Amino acid sequence: MAAKNKNPGITSIKVPDILDKLSEKGQGIEDSALLSLAEISLPTSQPRRYFDPSKLEHLKKSIQEHGILEPLLVRPLSSGAYELVAGERRYRAAKEAGLGFVPVVIRELDDKKAYQLALVENLQREDLNPIEETEGILELLSLELNASKKEVISLIDQALNAKKRGLELTENVSSQLEKIEFVLVTTSKLTIDSFRTARLPLLNLPSDVLEILRQGKIEYTKARAIARVKDDKQRKSLLKIAASENLSLSQIKEKIANLKTETKEEKKGTDEAIAYSQRLKNIYTKAKKIKSLDEKQQRELDDLLKKLEEIFQS
Repeated sequence: MAAKNKNPGITSIKVPDILDKLSEKGQGIEDSALLSLAEISLPTSQPRRYFDPSKLEHLKKSIQEHGILEPLLVRPLSSGAYELVAGERRYRAAKEAGLGFVPVVIRELDDKKAYQLALVENLQREDLNPIEETEGILELLSLELNASKKEVISLIDQALNAKKRGLELTENVSSQLEKIEFVLVTTSKLTIDSFRTARLPLLNLPSDVLEILRQGKIEYTKARAIARVKDDKQRKSLLKIAASENLSLSQIKEKIANLKTETKEEKKGTDEAIAYSQRLKNIYTKAKKIKSLDEKQQRELDDLLKKLEEIFQS
């Protein structure tokens, strides 16, 4: 039977329970209810930053036709409002569809548990891109170990390096590694070693690429292709165009190919200019060593100098 809601703005209804998929039952749970979208705020930390516009549009149309079939998970705030924990795609699509109320499941959750549920929900429903997943897991590890992200990365490095050298780990480090392994097992298919070697290096992508990914303005596959552009100015320009014009991956690759061609031509022109300059310097050096010329050589040299003067004056 549905629990009686204390908030008069909430109307109890019967909808499927999603908590079985996310975590254990029975900790401050209220049965499914209807809640005004205006009372729900987005979390400050969200594993998913990029939302595919076409998929959102498809979900919006589905909601307009069938309604929201699965409730959002929210937690109460001290202000009396609610914070979204899981279901941001449904939340965004519902707003675009013009819904005033959405079905929710309300649960008392601390920051760590709320973020963990948000990450797990995203991993179960639609894969995060590798950057989102890496940063999300780091955030969870930071909360679990009560340490900064840099300290977490340092701990992983130290522990794995010690293992490779056959050194015995302290009890404290071993305990922390067990926590790291637990987080990885429950949120991804990664091991500590694969997380370190295959995922952490992704955070070394150019800062402008990471920033646009964190802002959710472009897909990971597109950003990864643009990251291969070494010239900072060209890369930033392409990132801006790709995001504002929603370029496809094939269009981005075509532009990158054009940039490479232009760069080669510019380099060729620069190399030729350097070569001409060097040749002139060589001629000048040799000319200074000449003590005398016969009459024919003087006329030929004079003609050549006149031609050079004409070229440089044009």
